[in-house]
Parts: sequence; C-alpha cells; structure tokens
Amino acid sequence: MSITPQQSTSTSNEPAIPDKLHRSMGVWHSFTLGFAVVSPVVGLYAIIGVQTTVTGGGWFAALAICLVMQLLVATVYAELSSQFPIAGGAYKWSRQLGGVIAGQYAGVIYVCSTIAMLTTTAYTGGIWLGTFWGSTVGSGGMMVFWGAVFLLICMFLNLAHVNVFKSIIALGVYAEIIGSFGIALLLFFFFRQHSFSELFQHMGTGTAPTEMAAFMTALAIAGWAFIGFDACSTTAEETHQPKRMVPRAIFLALSAVGAVVLFNSAALILAFDHDALVDASKTSDPVTPLIASSFGAWIEKPFAAIVMIAFLACGASVVKYTSRIVYSMAREGNMPIVLSNVTVGKTPRNAILFTVTMAGLGLLFGLNDGAVATVIAFGTGGLYAMFAMTTGVGLFARLTGRWNPALGELKLGVWGLVINVVAFVWSVFELINIAWPRTYVVSVDAPWWQLWAIPIVLGSILGVTTVYILINKIRKS
Repeated sequence: MSITPQQSTSTSNEPAIPDKLHRSMGVWHSFTLGFAVVSPVVGLYAIIGVQTTVTGGGWFAALAICLVMQLLVATVYAELSSQFPIAGGAYKWSRQLGGVIAGQYAGVIYVCSTIAMLTTTAYTGGIWLGTFWGSTVGSGGMMVFWGAVFLLICMFLNLAHVNVFKSIIALGVYAEIIGSFGIALLLFFFFRQHSFSELFQHMGTGTAPTEMAAFMTALAIAGWAFIGFDACSTTAEETHQPKRMVPRAIFLALSAVGAVVLFNSAALILAFDHDALVDASKTSDPVTPLIASSFGAWIEKPFAAIVMIAFLACGASVVKYTSRIVYSMAREGNMPIVLSNVTVGKTPRNAILFTVTMAGLGLLFGLNDGAVATVIAFGTGGLYAMFAMTTGVGLFARLTGRWNPALGELKLGVWGLVINVVAFVWSVFELINIAWPRTYVVSVDAPWWQLWAIPIVLGSILGVTTVYILINKIRKS
C-alpha cells in the first residue's frame, strides 16, 4: 500500500500511514540519533579552524546566537512533528500543508542537501579514520579513499540488525560525552589561561576585512554546528509514541549538542593562546595538536579514536536520516518506486544503498579542492533553504487555516505564531548569509563559481525540478 496524493495533501490530524517500518526507537534512541547527526565533535571540530582563520577570534558570541535561533526553528519542527509524525519529516509536511508541488521542491532540496551533508561528513570523517589507522591522509586521492571506506562502514551499520545500529550510535554519544566533553572539562578547570573576556576578543583580526564582516561570517560558519536535529522527525515512523517522543527528542538533541559545543569551544579558547589557535587552524586537524600540547603525546591515539567513533556515529545516522527521506519520496511516486521497498526486517535497503552511492559519487569532487568546497558549502546552505521552506510553509498554513497547531500534542498557543515568524525570518537571513560570496573565505585563486556555489547549485536544482514538473504536467494534460 502507498500513500496517494489525496492522502498526502490532507490536513487531517492523523494522515493514513502505511505501517512498513519497524517501530524500534524510544525517546532515548531518537535522541541519540539526533545527537549523533548534530554531533558536537563533528560540528565544532569542523568549524573551529575556519572560524579562527577568518574571524581571528570572538566567534563564541555568534555561535551562541546561532544556537538560540536554531532552537526556535527546532520548536517549529517539534510542533509539526507532534501532529504529523511521518517518515520524511519536513518533506512530508511541505507536501501535506503546501501541496504536491511544494512537496516536490522540498523533497529535492532535502535529499540533495542531506546527501551533500553526508559527503562532507565522510570526507572529513575519513581523515580521522585514516589518521587512527596510521595512514597519511594528505592528498585528495587518499582523502577520497578513506572517505569511501568511511561510507561503506556507515552503510553496513545501517544494513545490520537495528540493535547493532543503536549500539554504535549510543557508543558515539558516550564517546563524545566522556571524551570530548571530559577533555573540555579538564581544559576548563586545570589548563585555563585567560579570563572570560577572551571569548569576545580578537574579532576582525583574521582574513575578514572588518569586524562586521567577521561577525557575519562567524554566524554563517556557526550554522554548520547546529544542523541535523530534524533527523528525529524523519524517523518518526520508527519511534514509539512519536507525537510525544519526537518533539522531546528534537529539543533534547539540539539543546544537549548546543550546550556541549558552547562549553567545548569556550574551553579551547580559554585554554590556549590566541597565536596557538591561529597556527593550529592552518592545519587539517586544528584540535589534536592543541590537546597534545596540554596532556602529552600519549593522548593522540585515544583522542583520534574518540573523534573517529563520533564521526562514524554521525555518518551512520546521516545515512539513516537521508534514506528515510528518499523512502518517503519514493512511496509517493516522487522517486523510483523501487526505493520504497523494505526488507523482511522492515529496513528500506534500496533507499540506504541509493543514499550511500550518491554520497560516494559526491566524494569524487574531493579530487578537486574547489569542487569539494562547493559540496561542503551546499550541504549547509541547502539545509538552511529547507529550514526556510519548512518554517515558511508552516507559517503560511498557520495563517491561512490549513494547519491548526492546537490539534497537535505540543500546544504553544500564540507563542507558536511568534516563534514561527522569528524562525522563518532567521532561516531566510541565515540562508542568504551563508550563500553570500566572500572572497576572504576561499583561496586567492578560487574560481568565480566557487564564490557563488550555493546560489548556482540551489538554482540549478530548482530549475531542473521546475522543468520536470512542467513536463509531467504537459504529459498528463
């Protein structure tokens, strides 16, 4: 049985849902999935180098602001998931509240951006995987190779028994809490060198030409650290009591990750000299040298293991997150129907294989620095385009009466409207901010298309989707 367009566009409180996926996740498992996707280690360690290089310092305030605003976006997602807990999350909501065409645009943007996010995670996670096993990961070819190995491991974790997947994700969360957060606690209490004012100093001393430019860039870069909480909503059909548990998991995941990211970044900034942070940021791994300088060389291997496990948990979770969007689109006819098939164990295997294959093809861009930078940029920009679309559709549906939030489990009253408005404005602003061309962020000889990567890629995706919709319309008329 599949969902028909009539069911998809219904605004009823309880849409008809084919029970194909296995409800094996409680609120804890949904939380660990969201925590692993957002991942404090992946988020912070991926941005600390470029933040310090571009802004020079003082980016802690931008990180805190971005977290607060993303919590508002997460609130809208929680409201929607408390009423429409279905695989595909934001894609399904856009289709149900905005219509079939809105759903098609949302689905294409969602799948493309999450696959780009997975490619980015594999590309950077492969570095830690290779480092842990003693390989020199310096050239583009080696980074692509280890990224491919990383993807294969993530694929097998998703195809294995659900308890294996849960165990690895839980291990990743424990690794982050015990490892990265534990190290941050030690740095904060025993190796702190500066007063708290250091968190807000040195803004504008990096490659950005002015303090304002540095702050706006810091906000844009910080956006990467707080994406992925929506993974909890895409797996709603696999969660027990989803109307109650998924909203809780969304809040818990983003709040916990946000607290860890803020504390860890503060600990690193306060424990090391500004010059040491700047020098470390020029390397592909800006964190390990700093940690080793405080604790000794013995910690390098255990620390690499912690980060590697965290990246693998993140990568495996992104595979699950993305494959459920693919599965949801396929069962409604917006992707090949074969991608909606599930195994006897209720695993959407074809959707998983498709997701990993597409991310693997994206890894080939890693052979060219400019091309891989475009993929990385779109991974963030595309998801903020999705945040803007979801909050925008939600606001439109709320104001036109197509959606009555009072029918959901999470009831915010008039505050729901206020939060929705602010979340939409923020999402649009951050999308523009991330997409804005900045010559001081890329290398000197970067081609023009790298500067305009997000508008070009996003525009191309929307253009191709529009042509597809028009051709389909002509065929049916």
